[in-house]
Amino acid sequence: MKFTFALCAAALLSSPALAGDFQLTSPDMAEGKTMGLKQVLNGFGCQGGNQSPALHWQGEPKDTKSFAITAYDPDAPTGSGWWHWIVVNLPASMHSLAAGAGNGQLPAEALQTRTDFGTPGFGGACPPQGDKPHRYVFTVHALKTDRLELDALASGAMAGYFINANTLSKATLTASYGR
Repeated sequence: MKFTFALCAAALLSSPALAGDFQLTSPDMAEGKTMGLKQVLNGFGCQGGNQSPALHWQGEPKDTKSFAITAYDPDAPTGSGWWHWIVVNLPASMHSLAAGAGNGQLPAEALQTRTDFGTPGFGGACPPQGDKPHRYVFTVHALKTDRLELDALASGAMAGYFINANTLSKATLTASYGR
């Protein structure tokens, strides 16, 4: 019994960062809280700043070669949710994005793919009027590859496939918004 416990403990300590070690935070949003108007779309009947939030992450696995960031609304009345933001090919040396990065202020090697708004870039929250508040799940994915071979026209499903196929670990922050 002691040997089995020691073996399990050694395996855990020598493994890449545990899921609880990888964390995503934002000075613009808090876990489980309502997002501010800066992260709300300016269109489709919504009036907001349409600004991607500042994001900070740490504790990724040591074998991380790049990062991807997604923002997804699982509550959208589409049957498949709604992709609000997809960024791939962020260098492993990065651990934060400034507010507004999704509006074109990303490193040269980064790529934003097409969202469900039909274009690359950040699209803010805008649930249907009178619907229950929607959840907006921001996820940073630690990837086992330096680069995903996608282009700016890749759909959320295509980008999600390649991101998930190469994810070592991920950290999420979920905020909500309703109107």
